[in-house]
Amino acid sequence: MARNGTLIQQVMAHVRAGMASRSYLPGTRLPSVRQQAGLLGMSVSTVVEAYERLAAEGLVVARPGAGFYVNGPVAPLALLKLGPKLDRVVDPLWVSRQSLESDHATLRPGCGWLPPEWMFEEGIRRALRAQARGPLDGLTEYATPLGSPGLRQLLARRMAATGIEVSPEQVMLTESGTQAIDLVCRFLLKPGDTVLVDDPCYFNFHALLKAHQVQAVGVRYTPQGPDVQQFEKALQAHQPRLYITNAGIHNPTGAALSPLVAHRLLKLVEGSDLVIVEDDIFADFENQHAPRLAAFDGLARVIQIGSFSKTVSASVRCGYLAARPDWIEGLVDLKLATTFGAGRLAQDIILKTLTDSGYRKHMDLVRQRLAKNMDKVAQRLRKLRVEPALVPQAGMFLWCRLPQGADAAAVARACLQEGVVLAPGNSFSQSQSAGDFLRFNVSQCADERVFAVLDRALRQATAGTQGR
Repeated sequence: MARNGTLIQQVMAHVRAGMASRSYLPGTRLPSVRQQAGLLGMSVSTVVEAYERLAAEGLVVARPGAGFYVNGPVAPLALLKLGPKLDRVVDPLWVSRQSLESDHATLRPGCGWLPPEWMFEEGIRRALRAQARGPLDGLTEYATPLGSPGLRQLLARRMAATGIEVSPEQVMLTESGTQAIDLVCRFLLKPGDTVLVDDPCYFNFHALLKAHQVQAVGVRYTPQGPDVQQFEKALQAHQPRLYITNAGIHNPTGAALSPLVAHRLLKLVEGSDLVIVEDDIFADFENQHAPRLAAFDGLARVIQIGSFSKTVSASVRCGYLAARPDWIEGLVDLKLATTFGAGRLAQDIILKTLTDSGYRKHMDLVRQRLAKNMDKVAQRLRKLRVEPALVPQAGMFLWCRLPQGADAAAVARACLQEGVVLAPGNSFSQSQSAGDFLRFNVSQCADERVFAVLDRALRQATAGTQGR
């Protein structure tokens, strides 16, 4: 049995695992406390406490004089738990699952966030303490429909720095950036509609669009932005309702939209019903702000979204969207219908953290560390014949082509067996044309084991192509 948690938690986990695998069916008598103690090498008092806690959860029931019995209906058969998770198909959610389910010993150069020690810990803790000392309604009440006025005012000022003119009344706070996109999809799409995405793009866009039962069409993404000719052909052939892209720093390529491509793109969509959604989650990582479609468009057909999970905290969930006033009205109604009030506590903590006197200096340091790591990791990868498609001016991602003959999914599986989570290219590609690419997070590549494990996997993957 895995030795994770307290002894009592270990016993409880052992029983839960037996229930999940159907070794313990409903009505089955659990081993007596003495038997279980002997089987697991625990004390009788430890097993008694574990059984009592399971009974308090309703998972087992105590029968005086007869012992403890499994309670409830048959658990759904979890096929993934019956075999190694290494065999899961490398789909758009593969990287998310592997990164989120891994333990602290696992290295995660394929994940999409900063290491905990890179985050603004002091500011978050100060915000938590201040919130705890504040009025009770800040800890217990729902947020207003639009969300915290103070945070919306701050966001309007921050967007103005990227050229987007917006009033606080055009900003609606959400539980996350993902929820913001989900609300837009609910608001504007119906099953069967077509949505354009960058190819490659953030893999969760694929999963979210699939959940909305719409057709996703990929447009090749270049170092200057989407391929305008492909975009025009897709616009004419599919009459898409949405185009979802990144603002500023592109995920996964690290590229930035050029003013020329932005201008040509907006000219193309004039007269169409297309709405553009810009995900601006990486704004604080930029050294200089790249063009925003929302700035050129004035939020007429562009919706700006973002969140703070990459720069403040992924545990304090808060996102936002900015749109034209008549859309905001409908989006607020939709948010109320699906989630009622957003988290006021999270909004207040985010506001306090962003306005902390140390946040700006902290992000200056983060940008410096990322730039240093970007060059260092790019050099290390080139020694393994892993070539970055470009070296971005800012951000955390390197989009890299593997040596000839290497399949990114196979390399990722091999590395996972040694405790290293990578991000295979086809997880990001609608056309499945990135089978020899990996995305690397340079902030998560400090451990030398990343490169040692990758080297072994690449040697194995290209063994049959050497000398050709």
